[in-house]
Amino acid sequence: MRISSKGQVTIPIEIREQLGLLPDTEIEFAVDGDTVRIARSQAARASRGQRLVEHLRGKGSVQMTTDEILALTRGNS
Repeated sequence: MRISSKGQVTIPIEIREQLGLLPDTEIEFAVDGDTVRIARSQAARASRGQRLVEHLRGKGSVQMTTDEILALTRGNS
């Protein structure tokens, strides 16, 4: 494996799957002698679902109550 001219390295899919490293996962690097360790960042432990909810929060434009939305989804309009 080689480091690109931009300093990038691809983490093999087997390792990403084993460790659950999904896109947008925050990681940290630590130097231990002549070894570099990669670990999930302790500062950013928000789950993928939490990030999605935060991204969508406040973007709804429909002025309906929960009961009205449920009635529509159940075909009880």
